[in-house]
This record gives sequence, C-alpha cells and structure tokens, in this order.
Amino acid sequence: MRCAPCVNHPALAVFDNLLKLGICRITNSDLSDAQWLQASLPVRDGGLGVRRVSSLATSAFLASAASTLLLQGQILAGSSCDVDPIVAESSAVWSSRSSLPPLVSPASDKQSAWDRPLVDADKSFLLNFYSDTVNRARLLSVSAPHSGDWLHAMPISSCGLRLDDEAVRVAVGLRLGASLCVPHSCPCGAWVDVSGIHGLSCRLACGRQARHHAINDIIWRAMCSAGVPSSKEPVGLSRNDGKRPDGLSLIPWKNGKAVTWDVTVVNPLADSYVVNASISLGCVAEMAASKKIEKYSNLPSSYLFQPLAFETLGSLNSSGIDFITDLGYLLKQSSGEIRSGEFLFQRISVSLQRYNAVAFKGSFSMPAEVE
Repeated sequence: MRCAPCVNHPALAVFDNLLKLGICRITNSDLSDAQWLQASLPVRDGGLGVRRVSSLATSAFLASAASTLLLQGQILAGSSCDVDPIVAESSAVWSSRSSLPPLVSPASDKQSAWDRPLVDADKSFLLNFYSDTVNRARLLSVSAPHSGDWLHAMPISSCGLRLDDEAVRVAVGLRLGASLCVPHSCPCGAWVDVSGIHGLSCRLACGRQARHHAINDIIWRAMCSAGVPSSKEPVGLSRNDGKRPDGLSLIPWKNGKAVTWDVTVVNPLADSYVVNASISLGCVAEMAASKKIEKYSNLPSSYLFQPLAFETLGSLNSSGIDFITDLGYLLKQSSGEIRSGEFLFQRISVSLQRYNAVAFKGSFSMPAEVE
C-alpha cells in the first residue's frame, strides 16, 4: 500500500523536527529555520548532509514509481486504475517546489534527478533570504569545492582527523552562520559580534601562525611520502627582500623544473573581502593567490611557483586544487591507496577547522594561568 509523500504530512514534520533537535544538541547550537534548511543540504551545496525527510520523500517516491512503471503495468493489466492519483499529486508538489515540469524517462528513474532541482531551489531561497553581504559571502564560500571535506573525514585521532567538541561547534557555526558567542571586546580592542568571525582575521589571533605552519607541514610531508624530496623555507632562492617561500621540491616537479609553494589563509568574511566574496564564489582565494604570484614574481625562471591560497571556510584557489590533486595522484601511486587524494584534502580541511577554533578562542580575554 502506498502513502502520499506530501511535504506537509504530519509524520514527516515530526521526523524533521527530531533531526533538527538532534543536530542542535550534538553541535550545541540553536539553529533558525534558515540555518536548519542550509544544514539539510548536501555537503557539496554548503550543508551538513543531514537531509530532511520531507525533502527526500517526494523525490524517492517519484523515482520509485517511475522505475517500476513497467512492472506495475504487468501486475495491474486489465485493471480500471489507469492513473495513480498519488503519483499525480506528488508530481504536482514537486513541480510547485522546483518550478519545472515533471521528469520523463529515463531521467525520471533516478532519485538524484528528482532531488537536484529541489536542492537548487532551496539554495536559491537561502541566497534570496539573506540580503546582507556577510551571509551571502558565507553561503558562496561554503559551497566551493573541498570546503566541506572535513565533514567527510573519519574522526581518527592517530591520523589527526579528529576535531574536539568545541572545534566541531565552531566549524558548524561558521558554516551555517549560527551564533557562536556573546558579544564581547577582543583583546585587540575590536568588538566581536555573535558570529565570532572577527577572531579569524584578528591581528592578535593566536592560531593564525600555527594554522599556516600546520597546513604547510601537511603539504611537505605529502610531497616526501609521494617520493618528491622537499625542504621547508628553502634558502638560496634569490629575492630582493630576503623572504622565502614555504617549500621547495628537490627534484623536478614538471617540465624539468622544481616547484616551490607558499601557503596563505584569508578570511572571506573580513571587511576588506566580504563585498567581493558575496558576488563571486572563491574569488577571495584567487585574489590572495594573485598577490602571492606577484610577490614571488622575481624568482628564477628555473622554478615553478605554486600559490596555495585557502579561505578560512575551506575553499582553495583553482591552481592550488590542481596541485594538490596531482600530489594526491602521486601518493596513490606510491602507497597503492586509491583514495589518497581524498584523504589529503580531508587532512588539510580538518586542520583549517581546528585552527579556526583556536583563532576564535583567541578573541576572548583569558587569565594568565589559563593561557
């Protein structure tokens, strides 16, 4: 017997409320309806991947009905029931939410084909719901490729992939725009609002240097594990100001040239970036990468320079993604683990979120003995 998968069905609302309460309890957060809607989106679309039952019910039912249509015809041959009213009702509900006509075969046989327009509609609703640049920039940044890799990582302490409870709370709050703290004054003198984003770019934030060194160490260790001997902060590269990049391969990386890289982490929600970040996805990382290229433009032509510009919410410049993807391929060849590239992105993503929590904590005045 079939039951109508209406999005307003009381049972579905009960399940959704239970999911929302569970997420709030686990993350120690108080989520608004808009934040819960974002949390229920897939990870690649800026959510937490905890899908609402009411969102999936219609798509799952319609895909099931379409894929078994031939079998239904054989079973009900000669029956007076030519049109299933529940399918018609569900199709109307889906069309009203997606603003599209019902799908036809073969696309109608796949649940993902029914689900994607609903996800896109929810994302569009959120972008229209928020009129301020901060929330629009946040939504775009957390939808960028690899920004949610930390959510896919297995929490294995020995591999450095486990985030403590406070780091998870901060990471979820930054991703969803939830309140992280009571408004207070930072030790630098600036005012910190409930979002707590000031700590991510505060000049006194205690986690910024540690975050930089941790990410660079992951890249350096991955290079060595992939069979590319490398050194940190190499000397001997001629520069007018004496500054050194973060790393250098000691053997050719591509086209007979060694690669040198430099890591930077920028906050897309900072006042100097937020307007641009609210317009274009990943543009802050690209801007930071361009500045790095200009900074190291006088390196000898015998070296390849690779900027690795991360945004605090997780996204990375496009050439940096290509570089880490190539590095992951070398790791796969070296170790035989086919998911080496995924694991590398996850380690970097977890490290970013861990030190975001440290930087956030740095916005509080702590007694000397606690520090």
